[in-house]
Formats: sequence, structure tokens, C-alpha cells
Amino acid sequence: MSEQEPTPADLAAREAEEHARKAAEQAEQAQLPYKWTQTIRDVEVTIPVPGHLRGRDLDVVLTKTKIKVAVRGQEAVIEGTFPHPIIVDESSWTLETTAHPPGKEVAVHLDKVNKVEWWPHVVTGAPKIDVTKITPESSSLSDLDGETRAMVEKMMYDQRQKEIGGMTSDEQKKMDILKKFQAEHPEMDFSNAQIG
Repeated sequence: MSEQEPTPADLAAREAEEHARKAAEQAEQAQLPYKWTQTIRDVEVTIPVPGHLRGRDLDVVLTKTKIKVAVRGQEAVIEGTFPHPIIVDESSWTLETTAHPPGKEVAVHLDKVNKVEWWPHVVTGAPKIDVTKITPESSSLSDLDGETRAMVEKMMYDQRQKEIGGMTSDEQKKMDILKKFQAEHPEMDFSNAQIG
């Protein structure tokens, strides 16, 4: 049984469904008393607070698995358990002045332990986002450490070679070893050799 191509009506319905899902997700996130963004490595949370507050007026707690941000003597603006652990020593918070509107915000930086997974929410009681729809930010090769960069460059080279029908770096290496061996042993006949 062959799979049929989706009709334009099917595609339009899927697009409308996706648009409605995204709008509902954005509306849920807009209701939160804080804003948050993430990269694959970290999470940034900003919480608006009255402009007259100072750092000592705040009750901020960051542990490996929990967060709490509150104005002393008031109910927490955000409190709960992270979906995944953070590196406490690499995470921080600051009280910053904002220009629009004039006031202040608590800026919380959370460094993820696992640098290869997206968070569906900051705390487990909050509405989730669909992490399967996240488009990762493009990172340049210069952001990577030497070993990872070499591996990614090799994968990119091999992919380009496959696309043009050429040899991958591993196949090229085998061919170079064989040519060197042939040059060192001209007395051997390689005319019927199968390479693979």
C-alpha cells in the first residue's frame, strides 16, 4: 500500500491546526507572571518587580532541582521543581533596571546540566511548550571545542562527498593506505582487488 501525498486541503488543515496550537501555547505562556527563553545550554527567566525594590527585598533560592523568586513577605512569583537539574555554581540571578516600562526585573540565568535537551517549562507545574517544534539557534563551528568541531567538520565533509557521489573521508583514507601499500610492493598484482 503506497502512502498518498497530502492534498492541499490536508496541508491547509494541518497548518491551521499548527497555527492554533502555537497561538494557544503563546497565550498560556503570556499568562505566566514571568517570561522565559532557552538555548540548548541554558534558560533565562525574567520576572518584573516594582522599581523601588532592592536585592535585599527579594527572596531568591536556586538549588540543583528547584527555584523560588519572591518579594520578601509576599507569595512567590515563581516556585517549583525544574524539569531537569541545573548547575548551581554556574547559575545566577541579578536585579536589573528596565527602560520600558521603567521599573526593575529579576533576571535569572540557569545553566543546564544536560546540554542536549529542551525544557518544556521552567517549573513542572507550569504550562508546557511543545519542545518538538523548537528550531535550534544556528551555532557556528567556532563555538565548538576542538574535538567536537573536528567531528562535525568530518561529518559535513562526508555528507557533501555523498551528495556528489565522491568518497567519504574514511573511504579516502583506505584508498590512500592501499595506494601506499601498492607503491611499496610493486611485485604484487592488485588488478582484480575488490575495495569495500
